Amino acid sequence: MTYEEFRAAVAERAGLPEDQVEPLMRATLSTLADRVSAGEADDVASQLPRQLKEWMIPGTPWAEPLDLETFLRQVARRAGISEEEARTGARAVFTTLRQAVSDGEFRDLMSQLPQEFEDLVDLNVAPAGP
Repeated sequence: MTYEEFRAAVAERAGLPEDQVEPLMRATLSTLADRVSAGEADDVASQLPRQLKEWMIPGTPWAEPLDLETFLRQVARRAGISEEEARTGARAVFTTLRQAVSDGEFRDLMSQLPQEFEDLVDLNVAPAGP
């Protein structure tokens, strides 16, 4: 998936114009990178376009334990949006991420997150191939 395809998919799912989703994507991916191990963030980043890889660089070498609500508050703060917009936007990013990386890699990513993070993924959207 190209950067443009990723951005368009997130915009459509979030109900936002394409030119307004970059801060949301950056905030979600960078917060996610801080939430999982550095190795997992690198594994996910390796399957993403260059522009998105830059946002998957964790701020620390260890995972920061965050529950879903704290995660969404951080996304909202980083993107300068409301927590409800952060929930809708993060769901758009996670669902698009599911399509952008291999199914196995996405499962590895989700295994490092509390089960409540599954609420951020539209399971009606087909995952990427192996």
